[in-house]
Amino acid sequence: MNTVERVEAAYARIREADRPEVWISLREKAEVLAEAARIQARVDAGDRLPLAGTVFAVKDNVDVAGLPTTAACPSFAYTPIQDATAVLRLRAAGAICLGKTNLDQFATGLVGTRSPYGPVRAAADPDRISGGSSSGSAVAVALGIADFALGTDTAGSGRVPAALNGIVGVKATLGLVPVDGVVPACPSYDCLTVFAPDLDLATRAIRTMTGESALDPASRPWPADAPLAAPPAARAAVPVEANLAALDPDFRPLWDAALARFAAAGTELVPVDVQPLLDAALLLYEGALVAERYAAFGAHIEAQPGDADPTVAEIVKGAGKFSAADLVADQQRLRTARLRAADLLDGFDALLLPTAPLHPQITEVQADPIAVNAAMGTYTNFVNLLDMAAVAVPAGAHGTKGFGVSVIVPAFHDQVALDLAARAADVPAPRYAPRGTELVVFGAHLTGMPLNHQLLALDARFDGEVTTAPAYRMYELDTAPPKPLVVRTADGAALPGERWLLSPAALGTFLAGLPAPMTLGKVELADGTWATGFVANEPAGEDITAAGGWRNRRG
Repeated sequence: MNTVERVEAAYARIREADRPEVWISLREKAEVLAEAARIQARVDAGDRLPLAGTVFAVKDNVDVAGLPTTAACPSFAYTPIQDATAVLRLRAAGAICLGKTNLDQFATGLVGTRSPYGPVRAAADPDRISGGSSSGSAVAVALGIADFALGTDTAGSGRVPAALNGIVGVKATLGLVPVDGVVPACPSYDCLTVFAPDLDLATRAIRTMTGESALDPASRPWPADAPLAAPPAARAAVPVEANLAALDPDFRPLWDAALARFAAAGTELVPVDVQPLLDAALLLYEGALVAERYAAFGAHIEAQPGDADPTVAEIVKGAGKFSAADLVADQQRLRTARLRAADLLDGFDALLLPTAPLHPQITEVQADPIAVNAAMGTYTNFVNLLDMAAVAVPAGAHGTKGFGVSVIVPAFHDQVALDLAARAADVPAPRYAPRGTELVVFGAHLTGMPLNHQLLALDARFDGEVTTAPAYRMYELDTAPPKPLVVRTADGAALPGERWLLSPAALGTFLAGLPAPMTLGKVELADGTWATGFVANEPAGEDITAAGGWRNRRG
């Protein structure tokens, strides 16, 4: 459907779903339709808008120009005059914002019930929690109202609601998506996240938002050595039995089935005692790091207690007991925890964990709001503290209780997490990491050939088959293993090859290891573009051009 039709369908679904607690503010339909018409006109005129035809929702601690930002605290509300950078980038790509969604107040909670606008109920069961703090955003997607939605994540708020509502949640490495225009919760560990029904759309949205911003001093660029793909024979750590004590017994068969899917997709699973990571998670709320929440919004709650959620107020006021010395000591404990985590996961490409151990009823949270909330973050709280990234994917349900699994990776290994999640789901892996540098290969480095492992060891990403312009000849060198030499000539032919993508650091490593007479240069492709590939200035060896490519020669 076109953009205008998609907006009409979204507002029809809002009426049909009848979940007013999902929203804190909705844009007027006429205004949104007018925006949709403008976008559709641009598309019809040939503008390339990669997210045109999609509608999205925004958690109400993220600025959207002209809509109040409340952080689920009415007395805190203000109306921004400009979008958060991430929102601005989405709108520039053609996506249309429907409105602002409900949340645990000041993004403090993992349950979705800590809001004066009412508890947000799970999409599949109104008696169960939706998960927080990005509750409304997750449910807006799960109900089919929004194509994708923005959440935030400090302790798991972009992942827990995904698990409970059967959708995907992508939490990138801290700093990749700028957080200017986001009401801080714990500024050192906050990030923007995306909910979507599938990995592809979630990745397209988060890729659109990614990039340094002059307005966010904590934003970070991709490093030159960021891996562009997961290795074919990946290794993932999984928790030992003792680490699963918090898991609802109803979820155990779903967990085992999820691990079986990862194993069937080629990921080696190795049990590891991850208790040190779970212990590090306690620093977020039980240590002095919670002082960051007091610094962010404690003064407002002290001055305007009337519409503060009682549980949020209790947590934040309790942070006042910590001194600056306490905070420095816990920051040092956190640095030590990061070192231990790196040692624990050394040799692994990822860590697999249940996203949330429970899916409680709203009444259970009301009866014990602190303890139940703490349990919800058992497997998520440590991720931002330890500077890791995660992809949360649905893994079935027990009745109406939703369950999910998270693929957790070191900072800037986001693409690895997406690749492994896609393999387990048997879907194409979407690209999030930078495109990298192209390398066209013609012989021993082709997929399945003897030297292809050199590319895979450098986390290179296959980017499809290519054909050169009809201007090259191929020669076979007498080496072990045999290699082709490609030379540009006036009487050449079109040669088949493959395009791979490497990070700049990986390409340098690869080039440094090339034996003579192999070298890299520019190769003209059949479509008239040029790419870096294996070429030589002078022929050597047997001319095998007539074979029509290396595979025809070598099988």
